[in-house]
Amino acid sequence: MKELTPESLRPPFAAYAHGTEIPAGWRLVRTSGQLGISVDDSIPESAYEQARICFGNIVEILRAADMGPSDVAHVSAYVTDREHMAGYMRARDEFAAGSGRLPSSTLLIVSGFTRPEFKVEVEVWGAAPPDRFGKNEA
Repeated sequence: MKELTPESLRPPFAAYAHGTEIPAGWRLVRTSGQLGISVDDSIPESAYEQARICFGNIVEILRAADMGPSDVAHVSAYVTDREHMAGYMRARDEFAAGSGRLPSSTLLIVSGFTRPEFKVEVEVWGAAPPDRFGKNEA
């Protein structure tokens, strides 16, 4: 994949690329939106902890496709208030750390989710070469 951040555009606001090029023929994975709820049904109070759960779930979904965080092409995230942006962005940056390439990203502020205690939802697009199976780094 290729990070696309043309110098003719204003630099991104945070750690993401303006676009991502996925070569023809690569395998694609599209996750559903992941919410900050643990396997035991607990929901942390902080947006950061909820986002960490979201990204942990995403790692597991990617792993099931022989992919990992460095295979993420795009991240879409939703928070219920501007005050939750910093916590989400911290978790996103931890997730993407060391990947060697920034994914494209969209962050929206929404009015809410299915339950009022949810503050963050995250979904991703992943892509990997068709010949790479069983070599994920997650």
